[in-house]
Amino acid sequence: MISGQGTNMRAIVHRIRQQNLNAEVVAVVSSDPDAPGVAWAREQGLTTHVVASAAFSTRRQWDTALADVVAREQPDYILLAGFMRVLAPGFVEQYAGRMLNIHPSLLPAFPGLRTHEQALAAGVQWHGCTVHFVTPDLDSGPIVAQVAVFVHPDDTPRRLADRVRLAEHRLYPDVVTWLVQGRVALNKNGRVDVAGVAPRAYVALSSSESPAQLKILRAGNESSTQV
Repeated sequence: MISGQGTNMRAIVHRIRQQNLNAEVVAVVSSDPDAPGVAWAREQGLTTHVVASAAFSTRRQWDTALADVVAREQPDYILLAGFMRVLAPGFVEQYAGRMLNIHPSLLPAFPGLRTHEQALAAGVQWHGCTVHFVTPDLDSGPIVAQVAVFVHPDDTPRRLADRVRLAEHRLYPDVVTWLVQGRVALNKNGRVDVAGVAPRAYVALSSSESPAQLKILRAGNESSTQV
């Protein structure tokens, strides 16, 4: 489910295809008819649906239409990838344990919007992104995995956002891979377990020569990925 460029959606589609995962993107759902991600999805031959709020008289009508569209596709999982609408509590509860989101901060720090501005204003040395299960409480669901990104002294919100976005493109596909492999589960304490993957923390390092380039390393793992 997207609202804009859909770059995380594209990264997930590429991972599924490149690694021949036993998974299918049954549909891409957008809240914006002009979202560039919708055009890309159509070019890739993916089923797309647009549920724009402007087409409905009330919020309840929009909620119902969105729920109907998703239900018709019968997804095993719902992946929010820059979907810029708050979902109705009933919808979230219907897909409890099956809906994930990626948030551009190291939750529980900086929930909500303008996370990069918040991080710079707070003077933190590390920022990043988090994949978590969605609950009715905004940006507070059980955490699956995170990437930490170093904050440079001369960072602007835009530069920091660009590096975090690159980290997202590694993190979200990894989580999707674990889902497809049946590794992800919520334990009795409401926390996430991922079989055979521990820890689920990454560090994204950018070089002084090319701060836009990231080397992403998973803690406890010598392997890395240049992004």
